[in-house]
Amino acid sequence: MSITRLKKVTLCGLLKEKRDVLEGLQDLGCLHLVPLRPPPAEVERALPAHAEGAYKALRFLTDVADRRRQVVRDPDFDVDRFVEEVLDLKQRLREATDRRDFLANRIREVEPWGDIDFPPEETLAGYRLWFYTLRRTDLRRLEGIGLPWHTTRQDDRVAYVVVIAKEEPPRDLLPVRRTHVGALPLSELAAQLEDVEIALEDLGAQRQALTRFIYLLSANLAEAENHASLANAGQKTRDDDAITAVQGWAPIETIEHLQEYAREHELACLIADPLPEDEPPTLIDQPEEMAAGVDLTLFYKVPSYTGWDPTVVLVGSFCVFFAMILADAGYGLLLALGVLLFWRRLGASLRGRGYRRLGVWLAVSSIAYGAIVGSYFGVTPPSDTWLARIHLLSVNDFDTMMRISIVIGVLHIGLANATVAYLNRARWTALSNIGWIVGLAGGLLYWLAASHDAARTAASVLMAIGGAMVLLFSSPRAVTTASDHAWRLLDGVRSLAGVMGAFGDVLSYMRLFALGLASASLAMTFNELARSAYAALPGLRVLAAVLILVIGHALNLGLSVLSGVVHGLRLNFIEFYKWGLPDEGTAFERFARKEVEP
Repeated sequence: MSITRLKKVTLCGLLKEKRDVLEGLQDLGCLHLVPLRPPPAEVERALPAHAEGAYKALRFLTDVADRRRQVVRDPDFDVDRFVEEVLDLKQRLREATDRRDFLANRIREVEPWGDIDFPPEETLAGYRLWFYTLRRTDLRRLEGIGLPWHTTRQDDRVAYVVVIAKEEPPRDLLPVRRTHVGALPLSELAAQLEDVEIALEDLGAQRQALTRFIYLLSANLAEAENHASLANAGQKTRDDDAITAVQGWAPIETIEHLQEYAREHELACLIADPLPEDEPPTLIDQPEEMAAGVDLTLFYKVPSYTGWDPTVVLVGSFCVFFAMILADAGYGLLLALGVLLFWRRLGASLRGRGYRRLGVWLAVSSIAYGAIVGSYFGVTPPSDTWLARIHLLSVNDFDTMMRISIVIGVLHIGLANATVAYLNRARWTALSNIGWIVGLAGGLLYWLAASHDAARTAASVLMAIGGAMVLLFSSPRAVTTASDHAWRLLDGVRSLAGVMGAFGDVLSYMRLFALGLASASLAMTFNELARSAYAALPGLRVLAAVLILVIGHALNLGLSVLSGVVHGLRLNFIEFYKWGLPDEGTAFERFARKEVEP
């Protein structure tokens, strides 16, 4: 359960066997390819790594309301050729639609002028006609334009004026922009619009006919992905004369398979460890049940290859934070019921099983914490029940809940620093992370000590020691000259300036208390509203109370779940990652065949 160690693998073979080599590597599915040449200068010539065209074609066809009966068997179905046909149809449909809109707009502009039949240009001695639609109150502006003009017609509001000039008149000639009527008469525009609308009907019929292949296209999306991935890989190789070279990163446990593949296909194979200047991708090694946790880990930031895998810490802290924000065992039971309802559907895939397990953990932690704070849909259990015996905290106890939130923040950020210190244990910079832990612990003790002078003195000493360690050991700069000592001290001052940031990060964890209090307060408020409605409405008391309870708690549950997800992950992604994952990497992307999941 860590970041997988990788090796750089380079394979060389004959250029004529390039496609066979890439297909074999795609079948092995263990390489993260590294481009050995720059991408094409023209962006449109760069091939995507995913079947973007297939997904566009699928969306284009599924948007059709009246679909044809699906073809489920066609041994000659070629997904690439079909996608090309659909995208070509989509382009023609777009061009025809644009042409129709243009003609319709042009007809609206020309219609007030009538069916104008323009004379040949030579008959006007080089002059041209420029059309304006003026308000009648602006007709006096025509007297000073210095160009011949004529009013073709006018109504109660506007006048239609033609100005005669060889060049286009300046824009400020009249208080309106000129009207673009084009060179075609209205009758010709109408005929073209009719032709385009007929063509649109034909294209729409073709689109509807192609909907019969939606099922086959969906079933072959994986194959389209494989073709796109293979074509993209072909642009990453180094091709020179009759030789082609492929390079990528591979997990250590797959090296033997790659070597065997190279021997079978008579390829030159070079395997090397990562160099200091290399930036290998990050491949997180976690068991199947942690698949959802890996997705969460990579959602905001990919750990660097030389860093560490925060998946277990992220999932554990996320469950705790989510439960503290939800703050109700009844809501936790509803989450558990939701997981049970979708149990079989989530179990249909590996990723789904990971999210199902995460849902179970969230529900269990929410039920446990809700029982500790004694909230069951906003109701506190009676003191003479067994549920009261596990009611250890109260969300209305502001002082205690605030202390718990701050302590959790210090522990969470301290854990991030401790992990980084362990990774850098061979470097002096590890002492700066320990210094932050000592300083945070001292600050916490100073706050909790209240009026205890001895404890506050000890806390002040801890803060001073922590600050000194941060000041002296934060810089990774090597000392080769006397001036390097001053630069290291300056680096330490810069790091020590982050104390206000650390203070703000710890205070961010108070949102656990605030949001949990808001959730519990809303639950109790809806209960009180239902109770009041039951007492005030004799005829409809039951219906009114039930509606208030159902709608109110559903709304509160939705808001609480949203807050739990957003803020539960935020405290990990922003505060924890800031201290525990200072460097960012790139995710490991397997060059592998994709198969349709059952």
